[in-house]
Amino acid sequence: MKNAKPKFLNKRNTPVEPYDEKALLEVQHLSKDYGQLKVLDDISEKIYQGEKIAVIGPSGSGKSTFLRCLNVLEDPTDGYVFFEGNNLCDLNVDINIQRRHIGMVFQSFNLFNNMTVLKNITFAPIRVELQDLKKIKRKNFFIKLTNLFKPKDKKVETLPVKTDKKTIKKNAEENAMRLLKRIGLEEKANVYPSTLSGGQRQRIAIVRALAMNPKVMLFDEPTSALDPEMVGEVLALIKELADEGMTMVIVTHEMAFAREVSTRVLFMDGGKIEKQGTPDQIFGAPDNPRLKDFLSRVLSV
Repeated sequence: MKNAKPKFLNKRNTPVEPYDEKALLEVQHLSKDYGQLKVLDDISEKIYQGEKIAVIGPSGSGKSTFLRCLNVLEDPTDGYVFFEGNNLCDLNVDINIQRRHIGMVFQSFNLFNNMTVLKNITFAPIRVELQDLKKIKRKNFFIKLTNLFKPKDKKVETLPVKTDKKTIKKNAEENAMRLLKRIGLEEKANVYPSTLSGGQRQRIAIVRALAMNPKVMLFDEPTSALDPEMVGEVLALIKELADEGMTMVIVTHEMAFAREVSTRVLFMDGGKIEKQGTPDQIFGAPDNPRLKDFLSRVLSV
């Protein structure tokens, strides 16, 4: 897959460069335009395993678009996104397989209101495992078919089938209940999201992403739609994940949280990463005039 000739949905004017094999995520010369509006302007960045990246900046600076480009929910106008060495902008790469390992949490929860909490959490894991099971069964069918026309010493063994539909569903539900118990909401398994508070819905959205065992979590302003008293419970869960070593990129307006939890902070303005550094460098001794102005406004509120 990595050696296949790249084919792209949008025309890329920038050539692909060798990627950093040690980086979990890497973007090269990333740009995103909406008509005449340039939202992202030639961004190159690397994110390594275990990093906690906070992305801050004024509204309209391109933070959320940058995050959505990391798993190609937004297709870049130019540039490339690599996840574990796979070019996500290459149409030869199966983006859905890559996204299995990239958890995404939205500011508006994006839960399915017509499904119970348990169904919301188990829907993706069950669907993915059933798809994999069908692929194995399909391959085995063709192996058996071709074996009919082969001599005995040339026959190929079928692939092992280690699970079934009933087991897949059982395992997914057990894992979902374990995750719900972790956040103290196991009694909400059979209710619908509309009956829950915003803080509860967002914590369920987080464990829904965790149910896929992601290698990186992307948070798009996860507390912006919450009432102030509900913010703390969501941030506490994200901090817990950070303490456990989860790689994460979080777009946030919670400056105290960004300073406490992140290992690196990216300050965006005008579609560019204008400044980056450790939390102490960004918040303790900012040397960028635009960053100073931004922090003076948000920290005085």
